[in-house]
Amino acid sequence: MTYQWDIMRSLGINDHDIRKFTDPQHWLEYFPPLAKEDLKSLGVRVDWRRSFITTDANPYYDSFVRWQFTKLKERKKIKFGKRHTIFSPLEGQPSMDHDRATGEGVGPQEYTLIKMKVVEPLPKSLSSLAGHLVFLVAATLRPETMYGQTNCWLHPDINYIAFPVKTGEVFISTTRAALNMAYQDFTSEYGKTQVLLHLKGEELMGVALKAPLTSYDVIYTLPMLTIKEDKGHI
Repeated sequence: MTYQWDIMRSLGINDHDIRKFTDPQHWLEYFPPLAKEDLKSLGVRVDWRRSFITTDANPYYDSFVRWQFTKLKERKKIKFGKRHTIFSPLEGQPSMDHDRATGEGVGPQEYTLIKMKVVEPLPKSLSSLAGHLVFLVAATLRPETMYGQTNCWLHPDINYIAFPVKTGEVFISTTRAALNMAYQDFTSEYGKTQVLLHLKGEELMGVALKAPLTSYDVIYTLPMLTIKEDKGHI
């Protein structure tokens, strides 16, 4: 059942009545009475005189919520902030499950960013970045494995970029990973990256790196053809 229409048919709603659900108000009128009957059939003891709709369709409840949040804000108990969520750059706002045509149930995936410093003198492919601290950055779900790291994998045919971050350092990653970081306030301008250099993975082969936690003083980049450009790592 790919579409909501199919789901509603499976609930026994005919095509004529399904059309009525294009009006958001109809959802509030149709499903609550059914839910009430189901609860009654289960023997749930409820004083239904005290039931109400908890959206702005109920002006009394809406006024109460507005009053509550105004009071909390006046007392400095709440404030605006940010949280990790699925975000749509196209819409410029969070994209919840039912806002997406595909990908329902997908949530934020937490990665640990590993910074691997390019050992000076910088290789020829990175010579234009001289004077900057340059890092190859990789996202991992297993940061504890860094103790055993022997090298850094790169795909020779994938496109990478070098871009500055707020700290003044320069990161090298895929464009997609850089954009993800830009929307997490890594860059000076929210949601945007300043590309200093375009690179192919093959241009970074054999680069010497200083990696955190590993017992080796220097590790090197090596090719791996199974790396995907649409993931968060390099």
